[in-house]
Amino acid sequence: MIAMQVAEIIAEYAVFLELTGDEELNPDTAVKMMEALAGHLQEMDKRFLRELVNAFPIIAEEYSGEAQEVVRNISYGYYLEESLAVDDPVKLAALEALRDARG
Repeated sequence: MIAMQVAEIIAEYAVFLELTGDEELNPDTAVKMMEALAGHLQEMDKRFLRELVNAFPIIAEEYSGEAQEVVRNISYGYYLEESLAVDDPVKLAALEALRDARG
């Protein structure tokens, strides 16, 4: 339950940073905030981070259009699966191959 609530907060933050126009949000500030968010997410307890990663596709259904894509791609965009697989070189290699294939 708490993971879903935290995922919703993170999703709102990510959608804001990704979709707010340059006239409303300085792009450099947005990038700094995205980097800070990525750092905080990657430092989380791995069990809780797994719950968050699993929650993003579920809560993405609450959004539409570009916002839905942003939420669906939080794990990808912030390298969360890689963070979870840090001690598994085989999984990391598979994730890197998927990332390369995705372009």
